[in-house]
Amino acid sequence: MGPIAAYLDGHANGRLHLQHGPIDLVIGVDGAISLELEAYFRNHAFAQANRRFQTVLEELVAELPLLKARVTDGSPTPEGSIARRMHRAVLPFAAGHFITPMAAVAGAVADEVLCAILAGFPDDNRPSRIYVNNGGDIALHLDAGAEYRIAIAREDGADLGAFAIDSDSTTRGIATSGRGGRSLSMGIADSVTILATSAADADAAASIVANAVDLPGHAAVHRLPANSVVDDSDLGDLPVVVGIDPLSVNDVAHALDRGADRAETLRRRGLIDRAALFLGRQGRIVAPPAFSSLSIPETKRYA
Repeated sequence: MGPIAAYLDGHANGRLHLQHGPIDLVIGVDGAISLELEAYFRNHAFAQANRRFQTVLEELVAELPLLKARVTDGSPTPEGSIARRMHRAVLPFAAGHFITPMAAVAGAVADEVLCAILAGFPDDNRPSRIYVNNGGDIALHLDAGAEYRIAIAREDGADLGAFAIDSDSTTRGIATSGRGGRSLSMGIADSVTILATSAADADAAASIVANAVDLPGHAAVHRLPANSVVDDSDLGDLPVVVGIDPLSVNDVAHALDRGADRAETLRRRGLIDRAALFLGRQGRIVAPPAFSSLSIPETKRYA
């Protein structure tokens, strides 16, 4: 079955849903001086997104062996525009970590579709806010005065707070990784949410930080080779977490501190803007000092 497009809210003034295989996009467009102009912006943006989406999956499949291979300084650069976004996003981590371009695939697809939408508008006549959400990895366009808020919740629905992003921020990408996500994890984090300059950058960094939330060698953490859990996993026979027995409060804190230290290192290198890490009933926030647009209840802050 080929790509499918539908209005998620049942009408053309709602959000657009694009789906093909594992790729599942929700696109929102708003911000105009009138409802009529906003409707025009939305219709044109959706047409641009749908047009670009038609070949996304086949482009990725065409280079899949390379995209599933470990990236090193000497790795060849892929040919497709989405694949190149993936490669660029993971390259800063290649020297110290096992990482493949697939670590940034969801974010890179979101970035690419957003770029295609913006290409259809002049800079002085376009929507003030556009978001492309690919399974939780989000690419953002925010013109002056626009804002985007992302709520964070545990798997049981408990509210963990929210990040606010305004047009003055450098953040234009959001991604979440962890054991509750769609991908395998080498760490034990319930979730790690990263804000960065692009969705692909956030996606790659989220994997790195989520893997760092860990208790190496702990008897309560159960692991199996990745390729025994998911056939043909890009992680090969690397051990991934398949279960966790109850952990002490101190164990949870230690694992989160490891992840927060890794996130702070990435922040200081300019690879991420902010991060929120959660495990059990504890959390850590990594952000610049005195950052005001942040609301996360009952967590420890690293700044």
